[in-house]
Amino acid sequence: MSPAAALKKALAGFMLGAAGMFATMYSTQAILPELSRDFGVSPSRAGLSISVVVLAVAVGGFVWGPVSDRIGRPRSFRTASVLLVVPTVGVAVAPGFEALLACRALQGLCMPGLLAVGAPYVVEAFVPRIGARAMGYYVSALVAGGLVGRLGVGLMSAVVGWRVAIGLLAVLPLAAALAMRRGLPEPDLPARAGGWKRHLGNVRLLGVSVGGGALLFTFVGAFTFITYRLEEPPFSYSVATASLVFLLWLTGFAGPVAGRVADRVGWRALALGTVGLSATGLLLTLPDVLPLLVVGLACIAAAMFTGYTATQLGVSDVARVDRGAATALYFGIYYAAGALGAYLPGLAWQAWAWKGVVATGLVALTLAAVALTSVSGPRRPRTSC
Repeated sequence: MSPAAALKKALAGFMLGAAGMFATMYSTQAILPELSRDFGVSPSRAGLSISVVVLAVAVGGFVWGPVSDRIGRPRSFRTASVLLVVPTVGVAVAPGFEALLACRALQGLCMPGLLAVGAPYVVEAFVPRIGARAMGYYVSALVAGGLVGRLGVGLMSAVVGWRVAIGLLAVLPLAAALAMRRGLPEPDLPARAGGWKRHLGNVRLLGVSVGGGALLFTFVGAFTFITYRLEEPPFSYSVATASLVFLLWLTGFAGPVAGRVADRVGWRALALGTVGLSATGLLLTLPDVLPLLVVGLACIAAAMFTGYTATQLGVSDVARVDRGAATALYFGIYYAAGALGAYLPGLAWQAWAWKGVVATGLVALTLAAVALTSVSGPRRPRTSC
């Protein structure tokens, strides 16, 4: 097999692993109204099924990041994929809402073994060979997994029930573990100089992390509670129909293009542009006009995935040593913001309906703009590690 073919095969296996992880993360998002009805919980409490897994990812990243710096990224990927299978089945058979939350938390503790570790691995193993578009391919894999976890579960739940739909997701991390048994590039173990604690004083890294986290907060809030809005008048759609909104995740397949743009204008300028795009999208969703709502949500989704590509390149730029630990700190802030995005906008929804959700997103995006503006330094294209 030629080196180019081997690289493509390795990239495909890695992308399958990333997709499998991400499919499970937000797998309850499209079925929140069903969880509310089955377990008798409020929308904000149902949103905890998102919050607990995202918060667990934030915590787990502080373990998996430094561990991957020591044992190597591929070994982390395989271990995390195998561990994820059991709690995924547990979610499907949970007898009560508290048990479901416990299994979701266990899922979240497994996921950083690939999700938090995957970004520095892309920078170390693939960016030197094919440039920044490698990060775009990685993001595209996350998008594909997200579509399976949201749209797939939403549609299948209408046919076989949400428990079977979620249980079937366990096949993905198992298949990924098998696909990644061999062939993944083994880059040299990265330079270490104190772990994640060393990065607490890295103001530039903190700025990138807050900017990325605020984008995620807005995205999670909008797409988590839009299903409740679409079920109410004047739309009055079913859960299965409302789940079609997650097709807007297809905008994330522009990830490789985002990587090329970052090569040209710099990751920071690209990240700031996504903040403005997300804010525009929020404002477009305010009227009860379906075409405007769809366009607005498309803007929010595109901004999220492009911003993710940009900020991941930013982490690799501002952290030259202990990248696994630096990424752990990034994801700690990033996913903590995502956990809040699945809960606080729910409280705003209950108090002020969709205007409250929009307001929380605009506040978060203002914080993102301030944080990213504070990240000074040269805008260098990331074409090498």
